[in-house]
Amino acid sequence: MGTTQLETAPEPKYWHLKTVLSDALDSEFAVGEILPNERDLAARFGVARATLRQALEQLELEGRLQRRRGVGTTVAPPRVGVAVGPARHSWPGAPGDDWQPADAAESDTVPSAVARMLATAPGDRVHIVRRTRLTQGRPVAAELLYVPAAAVPGCAESAAALTAPARARAVLRALQELRLDGQDRTVELGSARAEDAKQLDRLPGAPVLVVTTRYVSDGRTTAVSVATYRADTCRLTFGESTTLPLLAG
Repeated sequence: MGTTQLETAPEPKYWHLKTVLSDALDSEFAVGEILPNERDLAARFGVARATLRQALEQLELEGRLQRRRGVGTTVAPPRVGVAVGPARHSWPGAPGDDWQPADAAESDTVPSAVARMLATAPGDRVHIVRRTRLTQGRPVAAELLYVPAAAVPGCAESAAALTAPARARAVLRALQELRLDGQDRTVELGSARAEDAKQLDRLPGAPVLVVTTRYVSDGRTTAVSVATYRADTCRLTFGESTTLPLLAG
C-alpha cells in the first residue's frame, strides 16, 4: 500500500481527508471489512493521528464507518430505513408496534426536560418503561417511555408481581385505555450514553439520533418517549405529522 500525501486545500485538513477516505472506502474496502489501525492510516495519508481521528469521527457520523467493541473500525453497510411516527395515531405498544418491551420501574426522579413536558412535581411517581427496537434482527434503537403514575392509576399494584417484560406490557396496556388526542416529536443529534450504547452494541459517545415524542390525552401530556437510534445504521422516515396546540408550562 503506497503513501498518499494530501494536497493543500482551503477546507480543514480533516475534511479533505474525509473525502479521500470516503473514496478509498468505495474502491478498496468491502462492507464489514476492518480498517487498518490509526498509525498505519495516518502514515499512509501523511497526517497527524488527531487529524485522522477527526475524519474517522465524521465518517462514522455519516454512517460510513462503525466502531465495534473488541473488533475495531469497520466499513458500515448501507443505512436501513426506519419508520418513525406512523400515519395513524396510536399509543406505544399498539398492534403493529415493533418495539420489544424489556422492563418497567416506578421512580420519583426523571430528567428535568421530561418533568417539564409532563408537568410533574418533585416526588411525583412516574413509570419508566424500557423498550428495544429491532430491524432485520439487529437492535437499532433503545427507548425510555415516561408515564406519570397518576395517569394510569392502579397500574403499579397490578404490575408489582409480574416479570420485567410483563410489567412493561402492563403499563402499555393501561395507556391503550386512554384517549389519544395526538402526538408530536423532535429529532436531535446526540451521543450514546453508556446504558444505551450497551443495548445498541455501540461505544459510549457514539453518534445517535434522539427522537423525543410527546403524547397528549385530554389536553395534557400523558407520556413522553425518548428513543435513541443508531445514527450509523438508521435512516429515519416519517409519516403524517400532527400539529398540537402549545401547552401552558
